[in-house]
Amino acid sequence: MAGASDDRVEFCTREFPRLVGALSLYCGDRGVAEEVAQEALARVCRDWARVSAMAAPGPWTHRVAMNLASSWFRRRAAERRALRRLGSRRQEPHRDRDAADTAAVRAAVSTLPRRQRQAVVLRYYSDLPAREVAALMGCAEATVRTLTRDGLAGLRSRLADDWEVLDVL
Repeated sequence: MAGASDDRVEFCTREFPRLVGALSLYCGDRGVAEEVAQEALARVCRDWARVSAMAAPGPWTHRVAMNLASSWFRRRAAERRALRRLGSRRQEPHRDRDAADTAAVRAAVSTLPRRQRQAVVLRYYSDLPAREVAALMGCAEATVRTLTRDGLAGLRSRLADDWEVLDVL
């Protein structure tokens, strides 16, 4: 039984930084990314017997995390609508403490349409092959290639004045 626990700890330790990085780009907020990653890994731990038997538990965990992040976006949108209806104009403080280049890339990624953003993050930050991204997103590989191509083009145009950042893209 200790071996299963060790495997679970090793898996979570390996996946947590990857999840936080991918979710930071997807959500645009590292704090939210950490919370969503923790929730995704809590679900992994809860269902470890089933997850550990999967052929690819890492991509499954990323899919769970992206779904949780999408739910977070929906809740935030509903909250903003409710606040607008109440007449509140509450501004939340900016909490990004990353370096300037990281902040510029994160801001540019956040302007991409949701599916482009998801494809770019999974493909290039999480370093998943196009076929796994397609499986995670429930679309064809060709769609993933189109979404990533268009997403990268959008990032290049948004970051055109930031030559050092563009070298990464």
